[in-house]
Amino acid sequence: MKIAIIGAGVGGSIMARGLADVPGVEVHCLERIAPGDHAEAGTGLNLGPNAVQALLATDPDLARRIEAASFAWSSWRVSTMGGQELMKLALKDIAPVEGWRLRWAELYRVLREAAGARIRYSCDITAVTPKTDGTGRVDIAFTEAGVARTLDDVDLLIAADGRFSQLRAQFHGPINARQVGVGIFRLLVPNTSGGLIEDYEQWFNGPARLLGYRVPEDSIYMSGTFPIPVGAEIPEEMKTREGLRRIFTPADGILGEQGRWLVDLITDPTVDLHWARLQESPLCLRETGVNILYLGDSSNGMVPTLGQGATQAIESSCAALEVIRALSAAGQYDTELWLETITRARQDRLRFVMDFSMEASDTLLAGGDPISGTAKKTEPPFQAKLSQLYNDFGVPDGLLQEA
Repeated sequence: MKIAIIGAGVGGSIMARGLADVPGVEVHCLERIAPGDHAEAGTGLNLGPNAVQALLATDPDLARRIEAASFAWSSWRVSTMGGQELMKLALKDIAPVEGWRLRWAELYRVLREAAGARIRYSCDITAVTPKTDGTGRVDIAFTEAGVARTLDDVDLLIAADGRFSQLRAQFHGPINARQVGVGIFRLLVPNTSGGLIEDYEQWFNGPARLLGYRVPEDSIYMSGTFPIPVGAEIPEEMKTREGLRRIFTPADGILGEQGRWLVDLITDPTVDLHWARLQESPLCLRETGVNILYLGDSSNGMVPTLGQGATQAIESSCAALEVIRALSAAGQYDTELWLETITRARQDRLRFVMDFSMEASDTLLAGGDPISGTAKKTEPPFQAKLSQLYNDFGVPDGLLQEA
């Protein structure tokens, strides 16, 4: 069976490594960037306990490699910009393991090095053409370092090409992402906080929120959000240093020690802020009639409120590998069966994570109250969902037996 993976991001790299050991499978992972070029990933991220548990169950060696490039994500603290603590949760009170926090570039480096020669770099896709024989297979035309090449009779195409997936647009139509009315900026800078910023924290001034934590190479990753009209672009005035200082400074002008450092940082003219809008893409796991599996952001571009984007790419990859390994070990090399089983394994789980991430965004929206909203996050209903988020990561019991 011939499998092609488009994109060597989080999901694509894990799949390229994991599928290489499946008997009877020929794997090709095509990545557009050049070898060693991770510069575009100039921010940080946190990976939840569910990603850690999924990797430990599926690829313990890869989990150890990521852990070695990370700091532990041990707690989740929420305060006001004035310094009033609203919530502090220890992740080990909810899950058996902690999460990780690290640079995106380091995650890409670790995953791509672990996948090794299974990834082919400097590849640009020029055409993906379905076969006309009813098998659902596709032919792929691409250039590799400028040389025209083809992959013919691909039995399964895994589209791991990101939130703005060209493959999904080609085969499923425009993604039509839902704008939720929140502007966001991100930055990664050297740590000059003097110990003020360490583990995962959030700070609110009304619905305007800053988020930050320290990552390896003694850097600080930060993001900031604030409400904007739904569907509108971010007003230019809100991107100015004066506008940002106004947005994140309380009406009484009093900032806590962390708050002062944070506001000074985001209004420093030498710091580059990378802007976007919070949005959610409709969930789509596969195509009908063409053997395409969507993986990671191409499948489930969700709001980042609970930090589940890369985490779910890891979860989905581990679940897909578990399904493929089990079915192939049983002599089942039916692509349709693989796609159907993976979809059943992930559909409800991803819908829950996307809905829960949106629910947790209530304090970021216009009119949101971070004090009452954060208080609700300490109550049993939210905590039960958080436990479900961090612990229900695998293929549902009995699903593989049914397949």
